[in-house]
Amino acid sequence: MENKTWLITGAARGLGLSIAKSALSAGYNVVATARDTDSLKSKLGTKNQHLLILPLDVTNGTQIAATIAAACDHFGGIDVLINNAGYGLLGAFEQTQKTQIEHQFSTNVFGVFEMCRAVLPVMRKKRSGHIFNISSIAGVNAMAGASVYSASKFAVSGFSEALAQEVAGFGIKVTAVQPGAFQTDFLDPSSAHFADQGIEDYSAFSEKIVAASNANNHQQKGDPDKLAQALLTLSKDAEAPPRFLAGSDAINMANSRLATLGAELQSWENLSRSTDNG
Repeated sequence: MENKTWLITGAARGLGLSIAKSALSAGYNVVATARDTDSLKSKLGTKNQHLLILPLDVTNGTQIAATIAAACDHFGGIDVLINNAGYGLLGAFEQTQKTQIEHQFSTNVFGVFEMCRAVLPVMRKKRSGHIFNISSIAGVNAMAGASVYSASKFAVSGFSEALAQEVAGFGIKVTAVQPGAFQTDFLDPSSAHFADQGIEDYSAFSEKIVAASNANNHQQKGDPDKLAQALLTLSKDAEAPPRFLAGSDAINMANSRLATLGAELQSWENLSRSTDNG
């Protein structure tokens, strides 16, 4: 087996940690990155010759460049990039402060952009590689109470689909991974952020969002270790798709979305066609 090198962002916990462990178990080289490297070292150890732990905040361009350079110097290149770093911003749009929105996009979207910008020259030179951008089912079917988060994940999904077409000629694959609810720290107060502008009209709605998050925390159906194994499988498949829905809940929600879109297209087709010239 070719000893491929995987670079994983946000590897200190959740899906990123599961992917790092699975890739190491499969015998791959792993560059595991996170803002908190002490946590990474305690969970992955420090004596594995196939593991390189590096500090990385994906909103920091200088750190991104240093990480790519260090990974290439240590392992000779990067074959698989997992853009996993991100978090959820929950709450109604009007409740959400501009600075919260900017930080959501800086991490979830621009962080993905800049990681891809830094890694693609490495992959183009080798004429091979696979980028997995972790989106969400919220990037397929937008959810009330997660308007800004949904917007960020739609951006990741759309970007990934277009990028896949742009780099296919260089032997590089891009897959937008769109998971449903997985049993990670996503809904923990340490991960999820809540809109906090006090607007009375949204008070009941906001309470409902917080209550639902607390009730579902660590009760999600998805198994991050199984998703990690699925990504290992996709990384070895020459026909890996540009979109991968993960979890039965994601499939159900996507099917519902398709049905709704189909009904809308049929209902408004005549009016839509009436806008053609001539």
